[in-house]
Amino acid sequence: MKAINAIRMGGCDVLPLVEGGKGVAVSNGSTCGAWASGGGVGTFSAVNADSYDAEGRVIRQVYHGKTRLERHEELVAYGISGGIAQAREAHERAGGQGRIHCNILWEMGGAERVVRGILEGARGLINGITCGAGMPYRLADIARDFGVFYYPIVSSGRAFAALWKRSYGKTREWLGGVVYEDPWLAGGHNGLSNSEDPLKPEDPYPRVLKLRQQMREFGLGDTPIIMAGGVWWLEEWQDWIDNPELGPIAFQFGTRPLLTQESPISEAWKQRLLTLQNGDVLLQRFSPTGFYSSAIRNEFLEELEARNERQVAYTAEPVGDHVAEYGVGPRKRKVWLTPHDRSRVAAFEAAGYTEAMRTPDNTLIFVTPADHGQIVQDQIDCMGCLSSCRFSNWAQHEPTYDNGKKADPRSFCIQKTLQDVAHDGALEKNLMFAGHNAYRFASDPFYSNGFIPTAKQLVERILTGR
Repeated sequence: MKAINAIRMGGCDVLPLVEGGKGVAVSNGSTCGAWASGGGVGTFSAVNADSYDAEGRVIRQVYHGKTRLERHEELVAYGISGGIAQAREAHERAGGQGRIHCNILWEMGGAERVVRGILEGARGLINGITCGAGMPYRLADIARDFGVFYYPIVSSGRAFAALWKRSYGKTREWLGGVVYEDPWLAGGHNGLSNSEDPLKPEDPYPRVLKLRQQMREFGLGDTPIIMAGGVWWLEEWQDWIDNPELGPIAFQFGTRPLLTQESPISEAWKQRLLTLQNGDVLLQRFSPTGFYSSAIRNEFLEELEARNERQVAYTAEPVGDHVAEYGVGPRKRKVWLTPHDRSRVAAFEAAGYTEAMRTPDNTLIFVTPADHGQIVQDQIDCMGCLSSCRFSNWAQHEPTYDNGKKADPRSFCIQKTLQDVAHDGALEKNLMFAGHNAYRFASDPFYSNGFIPTAKQLVERILTGR
């Protein structure tokens, strides 16, 4: 195994080991600071981060505003307060070692306001910002304004080139590194393009090589690339280490820090990770962001899959094969289905899925009365946690704050489920993000007999290569 040496990143020498940010209270100041104390780069999430009361108890994010816009303002305030709290804890736990990064999603609600508020309130405590889920053109400007380094998350050289030409080329001195997040291996939201097949994974090496070649054209041959997704044992990546073709490489670990003593997830969640099998993580497109995302298969995802299968196309008038009349809603407003789909609907209703809900694509899905009521209530309770949400039709566009489309009941309220699972909610009823290598917890001897390391112990273990 090659020696793992420090590399120059963000203005200082650090171990090339980066904790991946996991949103909504999962990557927090505790995990971030502990990872940094081992000499690597710790990351806390600035996506709806927890804040605490005077006794150190988590302040649950309860919304009181009567309108979506009022609740959105509460969300932004929660996000800033929580991010500052996590930055302070991370800084204290790091003990002056490593680096502290905060992670944001560009498509989260009020992203720029939140990150600026955190950087203002935690000046001197944060060394870098990582940002993905969208095209964060303004990330460089924010970093420059606060004197911190920025780390865009991309899934291709083409995406980075677009960011560089439009914005980053003007602020190259604050570019600390580029995170390549593999869309078939990483957990959470993934950057698959329309030209890529979610069912046909591509080898990351040539994709990262293309990214490096693109960066060299911009004079960025010495700027680190951070490989994110699929990294477990570093001995499996020896060909990447000290490889002149790739240049300086660091490795990001997002899923593995979930199983540490500092990790705030529930004990039940940690034990579930130890029992996963290959194939238990699903790459799917149910997220209200519109992005693909990877999460652990459970009843929550199975219901979304089934909900999307209980779907038929309709027309507003009898057209072509759509000649079978059907009444939607309490007023039984007429639409027309094909005779085949009309017979399918009869079977849905016989199984208890009696409520039809319209989608933006002129289709109907069928759910139980209880699920119908919960979906409608979740849409009503929207607090604008995304810049644009297909589930609730919220968008940060004045004056309507509406994306101009029907709310899509085939998706879900991501804020609700991630808050719930992060605070001891039922594992089968919520979304649990994970990378596709999570099944390796069960066979890795490091975790034999249920051993759960500290974050610092995990960093030390990773440095051995196995």
